[in-house]
Amino acid sequence: MIDINALREFVESQLNDTPYFLTDLKVSDSNDITVEIDSMTPGDIEECVRLTKAIENEFDRDKEDYQLEVGTAGLTSPIKVRKQYDKYLGKDLEVLTSDGRKLHGMLKAAGDSDITLSILQKVKKEGQKKPVTESVDTVIPYSLIKKAVYDLKF
Repeated sequence: MIDINALREFVESQLNDTPYFLTDLKVSDSNDITVEIDSMTPGDIEECVRLTKAIENEFDRDKEDYQLEVGTAGLTSPIKVRKQYDKYLGKDLEVLTSDGRKLHGMLKAAGDSDITLSILQKVKKEGQKKPVTESVDTVIPYSLIKKAVYDLKF
């Protein structure tokens, strides 16, 4: 079986000095390898081809047979790593929390331990008969995020 730590280290070294970063790496029991990368700009198939060739040159298929798939994170792919939150600053996200809340809002900030979403909510102010819609900043720790995706519908 392919050593996932050696593979991760190799892939990350190949992405150094490029605009790309690793978002996901999986090796199944049957040596099916899936590598997912992302960048701050739209992905390029040429980078996937280059990375595929580099992995194939480093990890000899004659010594250990494997299937390899290298791709980029798509618009509908879940956000998996911190750098992806930076990519989506100012964009609308849908966040599912571990306590079952589904939040829609604009990603205002992404820190080391949490994100801040600007969520439109109806708020009833004192002295007013009808609630008004206001933007309310909501801080969500990464530990409570079950799934976050770019919100195409918001």
